Amino acid sequence: MAQNPRFLFVACRRLQSLVFDVEGNLIKSWGGAGAGYDWPMSEHSIFVDQAGNVWITGNGAKDRQAIKFTTDGKPIMQIGKPSDQPLKAADMKNAETSFLGKPAGMDLDEKAHELYIADGYFNRRVIVYDSETGAFKRMWGAYGNPPSDEDYGGPYVPGAPTSKLFRNPVHCVHESHDGFVYVCDRSDDRIQVFIKEGKFVKEFFVHPETVGMGADYDLTFSHDAAQKYLLVADGEDNVIWILLRTDGSLVGTIGHAGRGAGQFHHVHSIVDGFEGKLFIRAKLDTGRRVQRFMLVSKTPSKK
Repeated sequence: MAQNPRFLFVACRRLQSLVFDVEGNLIKSWGGAGAGYDWPMSEHSIFVDQAGNVWITGNGAKDRQAIKFTTDGKPIMQIGKPSDQPLKAADMKNAETSFLGKPAGMDLDEKAHELYIADGYFNRRVIVYDSETGAFKRMWGAYGNPPSDEDYGGPYVPGAPTSKLFRNPVHCVHESHDGFVYVCDRSDDRIQVFIKEGKFVKEFFVHPETVGMGADYDLTFSHDAAQKYLLVADGEDNVIWILLRTDGSLVGTIGHAGRGAGQFHHVHSIVDGFEGKLFIRAKLDTGRRVQRFMLVSKTPSKK
């Protein structure tokens, strides 16, 4: 899910991208197989840059690509290519830069023309490409170390020693106004923070008792100029955590599990829109909807 000042773009696993106005009216849709690109088997993430270009990734069994389209769905560029066969463990290649590994979320440094990809469901790294040419720039793993194919030793266990590797999926990557890169290591219930060159700065944990699919699916920054808060979508606990960006401390929550208005069922992505509008999408199972929230208080209430 992504937004430009006029429209909301939603990635739909029915092989298309849906474009809505901010009131929820469907404006158009496009996508699926076509000439000059390889549409993903399972569309996962969508990002719209300031020029209106639409970036698509997929996490299907063969997906190893990211594609750049015009707003109307005309292909501009593709990074990587799909596998001929469904990926298996032996196919992991975190050192490979010419294709991806079931990539997840994206963000774009507009001034530097750099596309950041959380890569993702099969690989375990952040990788950066030139957004105009598709040329590889740099990549890193957990703690800023070189990406590794090493086995991370089983599922996350609360209270166990902290993993030195990302677990799958590396699900989101977002750049703050002050130039830090925030990465969702979803299954480890943690967010790691880097400078843009990939040097590790700090990490903090989000509801670290969460197991299963993890507590940090996606994040966005608060609407104030300093981006004082992080709003973190937790698809396992079905809540939005409001954290101080400085240290990750909890200051509030939004919502809880359920299917009513303001409730979440497998909440998957979150976008801070213009004029204080917050868009939250539930993607999995039967919770397939987008909800819009309005800012009613400038300061979250402390718990």
